[in-house]
Amino acid sequence: MIELETAPRERPPVKWGKVFNQDACIGCHACSTACKSEHLVPLGVNRTYVKQVEVGIYPEVSREFQITRCNQCEDPPCVAICPVSAMFQRPDGIVDFDREVCIGCKACMAACPYDAIYIHPDIHSAEKCNFCAHRIDQGLEPACVAVCPVEAIVVGDLNDPESEVSQLIARNKVDVRKPEKGTNPKVFYVGASDYTLNPTKSSYESMHVYAEQKEGYPVGRKPQKEEGGSRSVAAARLAYDVNHHSPWHWEVSLYTWTKSIAAGVFILFAILTFAGQNLSPAWGIANAVVGGAFLGLTGLLLIADLEHPGRFLRLFTRPQWRSWLARGAMIISGYSIVLLIQFVLSLEGVTTTNTVLSVFGLVLGAFTAMYTAFLFAQAKGRDLWQNPSLPLHLLSQAGLSGAAVYLLLNLFLPLPEGAVPLVQITLIVSLGLHLALVLSEWVIPHTSEGAKIAAEHMFRGRYKGYYWTGVILGAVIPFILSWFTGIPALPVLAGVLGLIGLLAYEHAYVQAGQSVPLS
Repeated sequence: MIELETAPRERPPVKWGKVFNQDACIGCHACSTACKSEHLVPLGVNRTYVKQVEVGIYPEVSREFQITRCNQCEDPPCVAICPVSAMFQRPDGIVDFDREVCIGCKACMAACPYDAIYIHPDIHSAEKCNFCAHRIDQGLEPACVAVCPVEAIVVGDLNDPESEVSQLIARNKVDVRKPEKGTNPKVFYVGASDYTLNPTKSSYESMHVYAEQKEGYPVGRKPQKEEGGSRSVAAARLAYDVNHHSPWHWEVSLYTWTKSIAAGVFILFAILTFAGQNLSPAWGIANAVVGGAFLGLTGLLLIADLEHPGRFLRLFTRPQWRSWLARGAMIISGYSIVLLIQFVLSLEGVTTTNTVLSVFGLVLGAFTAMYTAFLFAQAKGRDLWQNPSLPLHLLSQAGLSGAAVYLLLNLFLPLPEGAVPLVQITLIVSLGLHLALVLSEWVIPHTSEGAKIAAEHMFRGRYKGYYWTGVILGAVIPFILSWFTGIPALPVLAGVLGLIGLLAYEHAYVQAGQSVPLS
């Protein structure tokens, strides 16, 4: 018999993974200490820590552990959303970071479903567990693996079926955190408890290790109660954890509002142009000045929210095109050019009722209003923001804002006679659509527990004051007033109240979306 020679099978590239054996873990925190020592992680932040949850009711109580850190996702949302590629994925699957490139936008923190990223308090760049990549490159184990006294942490090549991690995964029931997010984590848990894997299963009346903490940090769901009022045996209390601040604060809430006004004014200008209204050069100047002023304020707010504001130009010099933050920067820049052209033409006395300019301005204005919805959709850790109607909602808010500004400007710079009814109709339609989409949050069921909890924080929790101000003062009352077009003062009042309420609603929505603990 003739034996055929076969070429050796090419070995697949290394793909690093990690297994945590929670049946073996004793909660000694040696991994946390080793990580801090290896990477000089300061107090107040952690790359890894051991979460502890107490389950049951005395005397039937157990303590569950979970080693918590970056999940080294196969499809990492932090990499996709980072506008300058400061978060990146190596060919071997390790998700690493470059602190010298990071602009400190905190988008990666909003995107991570596992709350694994923090801002270094001294360096002001985003950091996290990077699998001790520098040790891996030298053929060494990560620091946490080297010090674990019970060998509860194992790393290896997931593409090698003979590696210890592959064998552990093949022979045991393993879990990953939040598989529904579609990130395909490469960190696996053996013997993990649902009470540690799912942060919504535990009450958050807990002690915390030294960490970023904030008074009044919103809590998760309280334990279920049986009929008769006693706690269920399945009650779980988070006993030892690390809390984090929400990454985006009032600057982001305000930026969504200023951006709505900036985009809305040209949307109204285009509507009037296509309706055949001949707007004077003075109106072109007013439109460009108001739009440019609020667009400039939007940019200043975005820069002010950066941990490294001096690095903001990297959005243009090294953009990462999958990120809607980078795309948004380009959209805003294009829209600002349209406003500048309109301003120059109007100063020259050229009629600004130009169809070509209106088409470009309308498209870029609409995308300026809507792109934040796609940015929020990339923030996979924030379930409340995963709303397919959000682009339409932001567009309606821009229409509301533009109509309100035009009615106010009409008090000082009269519009053509036929233009006022069109602006009033736009206000009515925009307010009605905005109100309908706000009320839909009560009717359409939220598909995840995180979204339900965030909605509760918005409706009845710490943000209810902002939310109900936005709904009642900023939507219901203005919608009613806007119908009284025969009394010119009432649509103007409706527009002013709409702008005030929109700012309150945006703050409630942005902050409530970040209020649910992720780890």
